[in-house]
Amino acid sequence: MMNNRRSNIPDLLEVIRKIYDQRIKECGPVANGVYWKNDVEQALRLEILLSTVLPCDLNGPITINDLGCGYGALYELVRFEPMMRGGKYFGYDISLDMIKMAHHKINDERVKLIAGPVASHVADYSFVSGTYNMFLGADRRMWEHYIRTSLTMLWKKTSKVLAFNLLDNSTPKQLSDLYYANKHEFIDFALTLSPEVNVIDDYQLAEFTITITRPDAL
Repeated sequence: MMNNRRSNIPDLLEVIRKIYDQRIKECGPVANGVYWKNDVEQALRLEILLSTVLPCDLNGPITINDLGCGYGALYELVRFEPMMRGGKYFGYDISLDMIKMAHHKINDERVKLIAGPVASHVADYSFVSGTYNMFLGADRRMWEHYIRTSLTMLWKKTSKVLAFNLLDNSTPKQLSDLYYANKHEFIDFALTLSPEVNVIDDYQLAEFTITITRPDAL
């Protein structure tokens, strides 16, 4: 029988929050502190998300929502790029300790960090990296409904492009605590939000990245 603390989304997120609070305290602001294998793979995921910035925006300024920002690794990659001159970055995480760590690392007037599971600001670009991976073996249908709801809400706060990654369920080695998604099902879901959908799956990690673009941004 499923642990009662994992039978609904608020309780499940609370368990996940506590796990990440403890992890960042133990490991600090490094890739392993957010359960990534290493810095190289973490950076690759984030660079793929950032590669979805439209050519017309490469010289900025842009605004970014980073849902599940952790200690701010994505911002550290983009902070000195031309696209962020005069831009804004909104980072959200359910782990207050992650937000505190990001505050400690990042002292930048362009940055606003918020403890919570949803975006509260409208931004040009919204990115989600690894945020939906840990589900602790909870009910898949419940978790998939949560992901779709979360992405739909984030899309409403996105004026140009939403990009997110998920672990691929076609990978042969899977861990029971992690959620592996059906790529085609999430492509179909993305198409309910916009006809402009792209999939990036040609990188050497057991995952895929989906981008959703508003037609009038092209």
